[in-house]
Amino acid sequence: MRTNVVIVGGGPSGLLLSQLLHLQGIKSIVLEHRSRDHVLGRIRAGVLEQGTVDLLIKAGMGDQIARHGAVHPTVGIAHENEWHHIPIAELTDGKTVTVFGQTEVTKGLYAIRDAVGGQTFHNVEDVDINGIDSDTPSVSFRIDKELVQVDCDFVAGCDGFHGVSRSAMPADLRQEHHLQYPFGWLGVMSETPPVADEVVYIHHADGFALCSMRSPELSRYYIQVPASETIGEWSDDRFWETLKHRMPSELSANLVTGKSIEKSIAPLRAFVYGRLSWNRLFLAGDAGHIVPPTGAKGLNLAFSDVHYLSTALTRFYRQQDETALQRYSDIALRRVWGTVRFSLQCTRMLHRFPQQTAFENQIQLSELAHLTGNSSASRVFAECYVGLPFDPI
Repeated sequence: MRTNVVIVGGGPSGLLLSQLLHLQGIKSIVLEHRSRDHVLGRIRAGVLEQGTVDLLIKAGMGDQIARHGAVHPTVGIAHENEWHHIPIAELTDGKTVTVFGQTEVTKGLYAIRDAVGGQTFHNVEDVDINGIDSDTPSVSFRIDKELVQVDCDFVAGCDGFHGVSRSAMPADLRQEHHLQYPFGWLGVMSETPPVADEVVYIHHADGFALCSMRSPELSRYYIQVPASETIGEWSDDRFWETLKHRMPSELSANLVTGKSIEKSIAPLRAFVYGRLSWNRLFLAGDAGHIVPPTGAKGLNLAFSDVHYLSTALTRFYRQQDETALQRYSDIALRRVWGTVRFSLQCTRMLHRFPQQTAFENQIQLSELAHLTGNSSASRVFAECYVGLPFDPI
């Protein structure tokens, strides 16, 4: 079997890359370790930057986003029982964010790939990447106990933090940068109307909280909890009581509670791999970096990698020009580090840290007051929130 690009990982990044390549006449095969149902069952972020929406429209998902996406021209920041609205569209010449769940993104990309007859293999095992230091790489895998080998020109690793792609890099190139926070986010999904028509980030003396949504009938809420907490310690009643306590009264008065339909605890951490390419192997998304969920940057950052990589591969096949492929890692990492900086800045500003002093708490409150009360600070925040621009590659 032969193709132009083997994409390891059938989540949203791999699927979007496959579609963007298809639109340029570049063949690809997608390999996914899990079943399709498992991939679609993942509950992930749902706030899409302007650039992400533009990429999905380019891929053919414009109708779905227009029908089911909710465009947000503002974002809420709450502290000291006050709820402030940052007019991100007004501050960024009309750029917005769109609430459209990652599950729906993935479902739409699967439908597009099916419609064009794209090859996607699920439940693959023993994926082995070979020959990436040559002009003739290949990827072998087992499916239904049968060993299959695919020869290709390039391999794109879109298989997440625990995938096999990153480990195919030479050991002496594996420079890793890690940051682990001592707390996580306890998230609840409920079939209740959202408490607000914007995403609201909340700073409270007892810990962070976040109010978001997936649709007019489906809400997503988070509260900060210690890293040692388990789901069994949190009944629905305890969650709602804690969330309401951390909300400003103006917001909590609108809260509609209900039975949770999904509950999970996500650790907060940052990870950046030192390089995103080596010869014929390219990493994208969580295979190369992870950001804390503060600011909703994970999926958006993965899609920016896909933008750069699909552009570079198109230039190679259209113009026989490898320059963009050689620049991919440096260009993508520049945006990665800029986004990580923003996410960490928001995390430090909004969360309560163990042993945090009264002095440090006052600094947080001063930063929040500056953000919500200074138009220049609000503009910088808004520009980062709607998404940093794509650098030319």
